[in-house]
Amino acid sequence: MESRETERDAILRALVPVVDGIAATFGPVCEAVLHDYRRPEESVVAVAGTVTGRTVGGAMSEIGLRVLAQGDEAHDELNYVTRTGTGRLVKSSTMVLRDSTGAVFGALCVNVDVTEVDRVQGLLAALAGTAAGPSQAPVTTFGDDIDSVVDALLDDHLRRQDQTWSGLDRPRRLALFRGLDERGVFAVRRAVEQVASRLGISRASAYNYLSQARATTTDSPEGARP
Repeated sequence: MESRETERDAILRALVPVVDGIAATFGPVCEAVLHDYRRPEESVVAVAGTVTGRTVGGAMSEIGLRVLAQGDEAHDELNYVTRTGTGRLVKSSTMVLRDSTGAVFGALCVNVDVTEVDRVQGLLAALAGTAAGPSQAPVTTFGDDIDSVVDALLDDHLRRQDQTWSGLDRPRRLALFRGLDERGVFAVRRAVEQVASRLGISRASAYNYLSQARATTTDSPEGARP
């Protein structure tokens, strides 16, 4: 185990100059972030660029949590587009890092701010008479505080249910915990306590819902999944 950890540390150290090189090559619209998934709450070990405002020691985003939840089955996610909380349009790629056994332990992420490109493209399309509707890229929470990421994921689930916790029946409550678990929320330390506090339930109740959600192997009733 110690040799595997040493190998992972060596891979991360070798990629630090790559992070700087990527950002320097593409300029101020580009950001490169190196993540160590062994520490979800402070996964950022190197960053160059300021597209999402990340800093070393910061937490992974909800995208990283989703990759983490997939474990060794995770795969690269390339050229996807999201929006930051401030409305910036960002094109990103997340490339998972594996050790010599094939185990996923981190990721190298590249974020490119394409807000102005999208704006110019929209203007040209409008001039040509071919303009479509505005971009519907999903909003992603980027930040150094893992609590804000967990809160955003929980709020998103409740918003899509158009319900408060008290308004959900038991199947939908289990579906909510299952959905959060599938998106990697509970890989974060103290996440169960945080979710319990936000929902106004006891920690024991939250653990019970999570345990039952994980034990459920059949599909949720139609419409129950958040």
